[in-house]
Amino acid sequence: MKAVPVISVEEAAVLVKSGDTLLVGGFGMTGNPVHLVHALAETDTRDLTFIGNNVGEAGLSGGRLLRNGQLKKAIGSFFTSNREAVAAAQDGSLEVELIPQGTLAEALRAGGAGIGGFYTPTAAGTVIAGDADVRVLSGQEMVFVPALRGDVALIRAWRADRAGNLQYRLTEQNFNPAMATAATLVIVEVEEIVEVGEIAPEHVHTSGLYVDYLVQATLTLADLGSSADVKGGAKRVDDARMNMARRALQELRPGDVVNLGIGIPTLVADLITLEMNINLHTENGMLGVGPAPEGGGAMEYPVNAGKIPVTALPGASYFDSAASFGMIRGGHVDVAVMGGLQVDAAGNLANWAVPGKPLLGVGGAMDLASGARRLIVTMTHTDPDGTPKIVGECTLPLTSRGAVDLVITDKAVFEFVDGQLILTELMPGATLDEVRASTGAAFVEHLVQLA
Repeated sequence: MKAVPVISVEEAAVLVKSGDTLLVGGFGMTGNPVHLVHALAETDTRDLTFIGNNVGEAGLSGGRLLRNGQLKKAIGSFFTSNREAVAAAQDGSLEVELIPQGTLAEALRAGGAGIGGFYTPTAAGTVIAGDADVRVLSGQEMVFVPALRGDVALIRAWRADRAGNLQYRLTEQNFNPAMATAATLVIVEVEEIVEVGEIAPEHVHTSGLYVDYLVQATLTLADLGSSADVKGGAKRVDDARMNMARRALQELRPGDVVNLGIGIPTLVADLITLEMNINLHTENGMLGVGPAPEGGGAMEYPVNAGKIPVTALPGASYFDSAASFGMIRGGHVDVAVMGGLQVDAAGNLANWAVPGKPLLGVGGAMDLASGARRLIVTMTHTDPDGTPKIVGECTLPLTSRGAVDLVITDKAVFEFVDGQLILTELMPGATLDEVRASTGAAFVEHLVQLA
């Protein structure tokens, strides 16, 4: 059995060279090798290509490298959570390449497995696909994605033995296992280093054969950024939004595996009870998501895709991001409930970008929209200025084409049946004339219930 060297964060940092492609694990600040990255920020290493789900938070982890001017390019899924990364992309000081979250995870997995690339339906027909090779496979349009590898991977695990075998905690797997396989040099920051044999073989998530160096570093609340703590108590939500959440809940069936997006969809989680037997999936690596805890944070609890600490229901399970998106793309998620910026008469969805606004990230929305068996969109019927959000043709960058099954707004419920937009219900307080006047797409009226 090999013995993996244990080094300091300072010794680890100097192993990264200027111009390197750097893989950095974590989902937000959960499972993030923050101590390794901060040590790197103390060096004069420059011109790094940073690959990670996001560039940390402002001044934290990759955010500190960015603030120092050490990053040349960032490749990732969701940069909106770091306002400084968005600003740097907008002023041209940081080159940014956006990749859907599941595609990022699979590209890293492929890179670590010696696979040159793969075809995926995610992002087909969107600006994210760019000039990639597109083919029709099994009747479905798919985009080619090349594998991703790095010179150095900085990842975090909860425990390691001296042979480099790694064990992750809760939702801290995320991108770490794939990144451990996809770099020439792998440095792992861990909470605890134990003797060989103290981690049972069946509890090893990443084999020590991938690991080159170990660094022991103790996690603190300050390292967790926005996930450090939550406050219990009831949320104040307006009636219109709660009505949309309640209506979305009516679409869920016992036994369904359901993924809830940020915004209005998260309110659905607060309405689900154990007796409903609905299994909530979060794309950063958990099935069996429970309600938010009354107190505490990511030191004690898993986090969801909104980077909010949650509880785990009996029977819950954890997995990495590649496995999570395999569930999504493989059609194992029954329902995805998402927010929307626009839905058009062809069932196209736009929900990730508005030109000129500080939004920079597709997250997992493209994967979920194309992979979930059923897609429900919840959104206000109009923008604050009265502009319709249900339109004849989307003018904002697309998330997916023809994937929407049901739209629930604060005024109405629409279904797509055989490619036709059908008004089926009015929401409380709304009138038919009001819906006609504020909808920008032609629709068929087939009201089955008037609220």
